[in-house]
Amino acid sequence: MRSSLQSYRKVSLESEIAVASPHRIIQMMFDGALQRIAQSRYAIENNDLANKGIFIGKAIGIITGLNNSLNMEAPGEVSKNLSDLYDFMLRRISEANLNNDVQALDDVSSIIRTIKEGWDAIPPEQHHIDSHASAI
Repeated sequence: MRSSLQSYRKVSLESEIAVASPHRIIQMMFDGALQRIAQSRYAIENNDLANKGIFIGKAIGIITGLNNSLNMEAPGEVSKNLSDLYDFMLRRISEANLNNDVQALDDVSSIIRTIKEGWDAIPPEQHHIDSHASAI
């Protein structure tokens, strides 16, 4: 049953990604990062080291993807500032992994939520922007 549910979720996610705008994909990445960090936190609290590693690895992959999607050619400092924040978050997640530090994960979640709130507030007429740094 669990395997069927996971397969359904995977197909559902793949279907949503196939038709999603770039703006929506970034929203989904923020949501995914928050979910994986919460799962990492739960695994640390329950001394579930195997799942901690899996979920932290997934969170790192998502945040790296967000960092790689930045348009570093965009005018202004937004892209650089976001890149610096993503680098900081990756360091904090690594610290959380090494030290089983849930506060480090809480710090990262807080930063992601703040960035996501800004992203979610972008008016629909600006959703066509290619990079999430260009639109903020």
